[in-house]
Amino acid sequence: MMEVRGDPELVLCAGSKKVWRTGPWNGFRYSGIPGTLTYTGFNFSFINNEQEITYSYNTSSSVLSKLTVNQSGAVQRSLWVEDSGMWNVIWYAPMDQCDTMRVCGPFAACNPNTSPSCDCIQGFTPKSPAKWLYRDATDGCVRKTKLDCLNGTDGFHVIPYTKLADTSNASVNKNLSLVDCKTKCLSNCSCTAYAPADVRNGGSGCIIWTSELTDLRVFINNSYGQDLYVRLAAIDLGQSSTASGKSSKWVIPFVIIIVSMVLILAYIGYLIRKRRKRRRSRAIQESNNSFHERSNQGVASGNNHLELSQKNDLELPLLDFGTIVSATENFSADNKLGEGGFGPVYKGRLGDGQEIAVKRLAKSSVQGLVEFKNEVVLIAKLQHRNLVRLLGCCIQGEERILVYEYMPNKSLDFLLFGKPKEEGLGWQIRFKIIMGIARGLLYLHHDSRLRVIHRDLKASNILLDKDMNPKISDFGMARIFGGDEVEGNTRKVVGTYGYMSPEYAMDGIFSQKSDVFSFGVLMLEIITGKKNRGVYLAAAHTNLLDHVWNSWKEGNSLQMVDESMGYSYPMNEVMSCIKVGLLCVQNHPEDRPLMPSVLVMLSGDSALLPYPKEPGFAVRSVPYQMESVSSKPNSSSTYDMSVTTLVDGR
Repeated sequence: MMEVRGDPELVLCAGSKKVWRTGPWNGFRYSGIPGTLTYTGFNFSFINNEQEITYSYNTSSSVLSKLTVNQSGAVQRSLWVEDSGMWNVIWYAPMDQCDTMRVCGPFAACNPNTSPSCDCIQGFTPKSPAKWLYRDATDGCVRKTKLDCLNGTDGFHVIPYTKLADTSNASVNKNLSLVDCKTKCLSNCSCTAYAPADVRNGGSGCIIWTSELTDLRVFINNSYGQDLYVRLAAIDLGQSSTASGKSSKWVIPFVIIIVSMVLILAYIGYLIRKRRKRRRSRAIQESNNSFHERSNQGVASGNNHLELSQKNDLELPLLDFGTIVSATENFSADNKLGEGGFGPVYKGRLGDGQEIAVKRLAKSSVQGLVEFKNEVVLIAKLQHRNLVRLLGCCIQGEERILVYEYMPNKSLDFLLFGKPKEEGLGWQIRFKIIMGIARGLLYLHHDSRLRVIHRDLKASNILLDKDMNPKISDFGMARIFGGDEVEGNTRKVVGTYGYMSPEYAMDGIFSQKSDVFSFGVLMLEIITGKKNRGVYLAAAHTNLLDHVWNSWKEGNSLQMVDESMGYSYPMNEVMSCIKVGLLCVQNHPEDRPLMPSVLVMLSGDSALLPYPKEPGFAVRSVPYQMESVSSKPNSSSTYDMSVTTLVDGR
């Protein structure tokens, strides 16, 4: 429908509640629909005068198009494709969590490319800080400093590339210039922001807000959105009141002094760290020499025994091999929990009674020192309730051992696929596991001090503690991404078929979106109780994703739910999870949501979710030479930490 109050725009409603809006027309397009920039052959027009308010389009070719609201409650534009005889969806909304109205509350801006996606705009602070800690930003933000309308010291902070805030309570004057608009806002003590009504030719017209700014989002592309001018007190603009100009002359010298002091202190800190590093290196070398002397006397032997210790940032205790032998009763077969690509895993008990899981590198394993180092250094720096906790490691002779907290409920694949159906998991436990994995993955991708791509997320790498909390494990194949890095490329594809995204399995390209694909597979396995087997082939119904996708299209999704749960589950919640799972396994990475969006979708209304596209299917082709690197073929057991496949070349 058309909202005619304020600056007119199109809105989507669920009953009387607005759930999405286009943003006002800015002279070229609606400010909240940047996708129209890519419509080839379409000409859009908007008329707003005293006689009519209309929005229309025409095409320069014989394109058949329609705009509809689908059964999920999303609005979508489709094109008729003559060759296939089908409607092809080219755009839909809401597209992400920032498209849904009032996710972030007043005076907060939503950006789906950041985590968390909501942030107070400059000059404002969270109204309910405790809620923001739990990513609930619906209360929005409040001013840090009251406006000073009478003394005329207020100014404006420009937020570029925005979908303008809701204008239903704003006033619009098409005849004012942008300069006059600013003057009018400053003269009105209730004015909170202004923006041009038309961005063409440098901007003209005037939109003035005199109430809260709601449903504001920002884009990262400078071709999208438009400028919004938010009124702030002088101190919140990063400037003090310097009307007389007397104090401004001291600013530059003061800044120079501060910067100089910081540089001097940084240099002193660098010298101290360098000296400490030299001392540690000498100590390590002495330790190495001592160890070699003992090795030559028959106490121990092996190459590269302390290579790992040369890293100064392990932040992890090194345990004595004798302690490990005693804890596991000399690696007794009765204590063996399972075996994976790294080697066997044993249950143990330390002298203080603490139960542990001991992962011992097998001599025949193709995973070696590199993967061992990777896992130790990485996990030592990561702390989250949904990541397995590494308690220590042991490097002695040829021994490479990792010591973890013990997980009494074993691994997810054992509970889903290894137990009798009558002992199946209830829905509440399954949903708890889904949410826990999602939070752990969100931490790895967005919230940890390292940005980590796991690359081998699968059911056997999800361990469960005594309270059935999931813990992501096995970081031997993980990769750390730098500041602006969004994807990587490798000629050695590592992971497990059935969980690998198509672009990773076939082209060696990995990113957050490839982990999201693996998470989607995991979700569908948890819901259905069925394993996504092996390689994807072209024939229909050859794997779980194909089964779920076809059931979804036919409206029979609930037939795929694990029958061991009976009918004692909330159907709407399960349907929502199936839909989110399908969104995560879409063929093209750009269509898949990021983990912040996934968590929002899992907590929201399924009717507001976009309609998923066809899942990705990776096909083994002739040029690929594949080799199993599992130390024990078909080892999918209790503590299967890594069953891996390598793909050489592209």
